[in-house]
Amino acid sequence: MYLRINKTTQRNTIFHMKHFLLFITTCIHLVLLGQSSPNTLLKGEISDLSTQEKLPYVNIVIKDSLNNIITGGITNQKGTFEIKKIPYGNHKVEFQFIGYKTEIRKINLTTKQSKIDLGEVKIAVKSDMMSEVTLVTELSTVEQKVDRKVINVGKDLTSAGTTASEMLNNVQSVSVDQQTGNISLRGNENVRVLIDGKPSNMSAGQLLKQIPSSSIKQIELITNPSAKYNPEGMSGMINIILHKNMNEGFNANINSGVTQGENTRFNGALNMNYKTGKINFYSNYGYNVGKSHNFGHVTRTGGIPSLQEFVFDNDPESHLLKVGADIYFDSRNTLSLYTTQNFNDSYNDGVTKVSFNNILLTHSPNTSHLKSTSGVYNMNYKHNLNEKGDHNLDIEANYSKSTIPEDAVYEDKIAPDNMALNYTNDVLNEQENTIVNVDYTKPLGGKSKLEIGTEVRLNNTSNKNNTTQEGVDTSAFNYKRSIYSGYLTYSKSYDKLMMQIGARFEQYDVDGKFQRSTEKANYTDEIFSVYPSVFLTYIPSKKHQFQFSYSRRVDRPSIGQVNPIREWSTPLITSIGNPSLVPQFTNSFETNYSKQVKKGGITAGIFYRRINNTISRFSTIDELDNNRQLLSYANYDATNRYGIELSTYYSLKKWWRINGSIELYSKKDITPTREVNTNSLSARLSNSITASERLNFQVFAMINAPENGIQFERKTMWMLNIGSSYSILDGKGTVSLRVNDIFNGMRFKFDSVEPYEQNGQFKWESRTIYLGFDYRFGNSKNKALQRKRRDNNELRATGGFS
Repeated sequence: MYLRINKTTQRNTIFHMKHFLLFITTCIHLVLLGQSSPNTLLKGEISDLSTQEKLPYVNIVIKDSLNNIITGGITNQKGTFEIKKIPYGNHKVEFQFIGYKTEIRKINLTTKQSKIDLGEVKIAVKSDMMSEVTLVTELSTVEQKVDRKVINVGKDLTSAGTTASEMLNNVQSVSVDQQTGNISLRGNENVRVLIDGKPSNMSAGQLLKQIPSSSIKQIELITNPSAKYNPEGMSGMINIILHKNMNEGFNANINSGVTQGENTRFNGALNMNYKTGKINFYSNYGYNVGKSHNFGHVTRTGGIPSLQEFVFDNDPESHLLKVGADIYFDSRNTLSLYTTQNFNDSYNDGVTKVSFNNILLTHSPNTSHLKSTSGVYNMNYKHNLNEKGDHNLDIEANYSKSTIPEDAVYEDKIAPDNMALNYTNDVLNEQENTIVNVDYTKPLGGKSKLEIGTEVRLNNTSNKNNTTQEGVDTSAFNYKRSIYSGYLTYSKSYDKLMMQIGARFEQYDVDGKFQRSTEKANYTDEIFSVYPSVFLTYIPSKKHQFQFSYSRRVDRPSIGQVNPIREWSTPLITSIGNPSLVPQFTNSFETNYSKQVKKGGITAGIFYRRINNTISRFSTIDELDNNRQLLSYANYDATNRYGIELSTYYSLKKWWRINGSIELYSKKDITPTREVNTNSLSARLSNSITASERLNFQVFAMINAPENGIQFERKTMWMLNIGSSYSILDGKGTVSLRVNDIFNGMRFKFDSVEPYEQNGQFKWESRTIYLGFDYRFGNSKNKALQRKRRDNNELRATGGFS
């Protein structure tokens, strides 16, 4: 129903929201109509066994004789409750409050006894709750699963108040260029970024700068995905999972903070959910606003000496809203719906200066206004075909649309007469994505199962650029991509060995039309491919685990890489695509070993990739202007990439825990004139120190060693962050203080010899101080203890409402 909409962005968003909420309301209404509605009543009040204090927000769950949930409720501020329209019969009533032992009462509702008053129900605090507080750490935890590494974000103090883009730099194997927003995994930028398992219409770099870290629950690093998953991205996938609470009753958390560097930035987030009976509502809202400053220079010493100086100020205001509902019709049927809405309003100011032989040639200030909206609408229906739940059918539909208009004003002041050549650019980017998945899982007996699925992905991207620049014409392109795929996987478990084999079959069609004035060009391609995968997991004991995996993956040329029309990017650089590019295919092999020790664990891994038809970017001297660089792309011979990774978490003392990782990568890059063997080394170490029950400290350090790349040699980058938190208001509130990049070591500094001898440096506001406040809703004196337990129990909570 989301495809029949008009093209006006604001009306489009309102239309979607109205229909989405109407759909949820209708489904809820149907569920409620389907429940039995006799004239029954259950009431009472709940108090603390030791203090006699009345307890608000206690969850009451009513189950039938088969232990199925039939209805429920929650106590009010005075600790009392009333539940009506309960079906007749023998039932079990559970009183659940995190931090307390579950109290159970049995009732029998009949036509003669339709109303029951339980009076005062007293529940006791768990005896182990204080020990749980002692063991809790503020550090993120890392789980090594069969096909992915899961980072549970937790409450890292050095991530508080940051964006997803900044926070990912703290994650092992991941690096984010804060200047360009480019993301790399294991030293390679051919990586797919997903939000809640779905691709976004916006560029990953732009989107991650708009997501506050407080909205993130987990980060999944899927470095060698199985045949069940999309094969795009040589280095794998990064899946960012936003909060979605599943706690019974009402749960809420609000946090806000201010970051001070050269400029002041504010952030805030509100997370809520309400679950009763068969329905769970949840929402997550994040807000970021504030200017950031970037600057740099490129000095060319070869050829005609020149100096390019850059200053960029970005002043964005972004809103991220996720709203959804899970409806549990019965033990076999579940319907989930959610929408994620992203709004960004950004003003940008920049200045570029170009000098030759110390004489200023051009002084080019520019301003731009970018106002983007992006909406995702998701529906998932799961039907269990047996009581155990391992025989099921899963149907999911996902539609997303983004509109990104940009208005820019440029002013070129050309020396020596200081003549101004002003012009404007009005750019409109629009993108639509539709994804439909059907997955079927069937147990075959003997600890084996079969998974079969199909997927349709439709993508349509359009761009219009109207300019008043002299000598440059209006340009436009429309890029349509369709992928039809199916997969089959078979898995079997033996005594200590688990095996999974599979294959994915894809038909890929693309049709691109590019135009600048009277110049036109087309790009089309049709490819059928097979992507096999193999996974083996050997577990000789509870403390040891070995894994081996193989998969075939693909990197298809992007729009910018195949666009044959020249695009001018800076006064000294020309960028142009190559419509002759073909996809590069990767055979990826990976082995991991995990060991659990008494106070922690260690994971070691190695990988090898063989890339055919390698797509590489190269820089040459533009034949039309010897002072200008020409950037383009080409396919080259097969190349190899290797890597070693080591990570650990360990409790040195009861009050001191560490997380650490080190990665070493090696690769060969090729251009028409050079072959370069590149080695890169990076390391991260995070320390969490518990000074008291209320006071915690965290110290985080990271270093990226020098790297000799195909175009430049990057210098060392490093940073040291410290953070602290203090619990107040009887555990309901937390004050956080953080200082990032204390010694100002985060800067992109480089030397280059091709196509010119040059060096440069880019810097951003990495040294900052942050002050934040977090408040958890509710009146229970044990609320802080509840948060500690939820952090370690995903079945009871997601960690988003701690």
